[in-house]
Amino acid sequence: MGGPPTCGRAVPTWNPSIVASAPSQTCLDAARVCRIVCASTAIRSVRGPTAGASNVPLMSQRVWHRPVPQVGDPTSAAQRAEDPAGWAFDELTNIAVQEVLQARRDVRRFRPDPVPDHLLMQVLDAGHKAPSVGHSQPWRFVVVRDQASRDRAALLSDRERLRQAELFQGERKSRLLDLQLEGIREAPVGVVVACDRRVPAAGVLGRAGFSDSDMWSCACAIENIWLVARALGLGLGWVTFFRPRDLADLLDIPEGVETLGWLCLGWPDERPPNPGLERSGWSERIPLADVIIEERWPSTGGPAMPVSHLAGPDPKAVVSGRDTGDDRLTVPGSLGVLDVALNRILALNPDAPTSGTLIVAAGDHPVAKHGVSAFSPTVTAEVLAATRSGVSLGAATAAQIGLTVEAVHAVASRTTGDMVDADALHPSDVDDLLAEGEQVGRRLARRGWVSLGEVGIGNTTVGAALACALLGLEPSQAVGLGSAADSAMLRKKISVVSAAVSRATSRYGDELASPKLALAALGGPEIAFLAGVTRGAAMARIPVVLDGLVTSLAALVAVRLDPAIQAALVAGQQSREAAHGQVLTELGLEPILQLRLRSGEGVGACLATQLLFTALASRGGTARVVPLPSNPT
Repeated sequence: MGGPPTCGRAVPTWNPSIVASAPSQTCLDAARVCRIVCASTAIRSVRGPTAGASNVPLMSQRVWHRPVPQVGDPTSAAQRAEDPAGWAFDELTNIAVQEVLQARRDVRRFRPDPVPDHLLMQVLDAGHKAPSVGHSQPWRFVVVRDQASRDRAALLSDRERLRQAELFQGERKSRLLDLQLEGIREAPVGVVVACDRRVPAAGVLGRAGFSDSDMWSCACAIENIWLVARALGLGLGWVTFFRPRDLADLLDIPEGVETLGWLCLGWPDERPPNPGLERSGWSERIPLADVIIEERWPSTGGPAMPVSHLAGPDPKAVVSGRDTGDDRLTVPGSLGVLDVALNRILALNPDAPTSGTLIVAAGDHPVAKHGVSAFSPTVTAEVLAATRSGVSLGAATAAQIGLTVEAVHAVASRTTGDMVDADALHPSDVDDLLAEGEQVGRRLARRGWVSLGEVGIGNTTVGAALACALLGLEPSQAVGLGSAADSAMLRKKISVVSAAVSRATSRYGDELASPKLALAALGGPEIAFLAGVTRGAAMARIPVVLDGLVTSLAALVAVRLDPAIQAALVAGQQSREAAHGQVLTELGLEPILQLRLRSGEGVGACLATQLLFTALASRGGTARVVPLPSNPT
């Protein structure tokens, strides 16, 4: 075969047996076989031999094949680079997928014919193939065929539908009640998708940051179920008119496992060409261009907020609440500001509850390191522990009027900033805390009134900065002395608030007036959490009694997000914090008490709640008067 190449490398001789043992044609096609040939030899083959070297033909070199895995991805980087779109399905398959997506409908009318087991398994298998965070597969499919169970579920849904209808404005309420929004009794199969959340979020790959991603995974499973059901000709309707705990109790679902509503599955007795809520005029699909944002959220002209249809009490309810005081044997308004508060409360619910809960939220604030408080940050944990034991001042006050006490440590899942050098919260944490609080508010509303309290060393500094952002105040107008502080500390607090507001304004400009953005830039975790609690309770038409500056700011955030929430608020007191009075004015609320209280923890809210309970009982126990005839003789 000749001497060695000039590069000094040994050139193996050609061996027919090597070629004969090459991989199959399939492997060659999949791998785009790589031939490794000595470069100098290849050059000689084209240009001819060099002096003193043999002319070894290119094809006489040994062929080296890329190892092809017998499992997994058989493609090579070269193949993927050559054909980036090579993973696509054929055109007919793509058309079919698009048709199923376009034809998916929320079905409410069903035939009684049974769903064959093999089709049910096919549908559930599609759900089980959904993506899940950390491959955790948190979904559990509770299949319900029993008629009695479906009847009880329908009753729960009917009740909740009526409750939620009361939250909407006049025409919207009527239109909601006109709609058929579930087919629980009609559909032969019910599927409740439950999310098993009994494993801590930090123990699941990818969930530590986005703690609700397990719920999102279950939502993906529902979408898979929906699409395959539609492809098979089955109808599916997703019903969320439930109180989650009621549905869980119906099916004996344990604590730590959350339901995502009820899926009605069966042969459809309607074949709607368009989504039902579009046909009924409830809403229209937003154009795609209106929901696409390039690179980052714009400072101006961004997508509009979703429309809220939450309503405050209607005029009839407002007048009825007032009339309960006007027809008594006493001068109208005889109880002063208490009468005003009672009228608001009775407009929400003429059978106002006479029990409730004090919810105390604790928050940690890195801004405390700047010396804005006379107390150590460790005091927050101590007061929280005392509250849980029932021996803090707030808990002891609540006990005097029979309020249940709950204490929550509101914690952001990401690193928090000191608001002077960095934002206080990540925007996702703001959303998470609002949602968490709303769930708690809805739960507490079932017990009666909700009185708000808080504890957090440094949170009056945070509150002052947030008041500046939301109300346009100067730091000197917003900052108060604080408990046990002196004039030097007051100057320090003004300086810190000025620096924080200046940094946030420089970064966000006028957008800083947005409640969620202000919370992220300057707020505290307990403020976001209590804003959610306020919303959850208000949506259930339960009065929310505010305490000091921090709880009032939480209420202001909730009202900025949904103005109808204001109708459920009662200002328990006005504290000594400089911005508190202006926040209450912005809320349109007159405080029941002005006792120059320094304590947080819900003490003022509890004292006001006690007065309101007494005033409500007094109004109810006062004799009614008989109207004088219009033409007395």
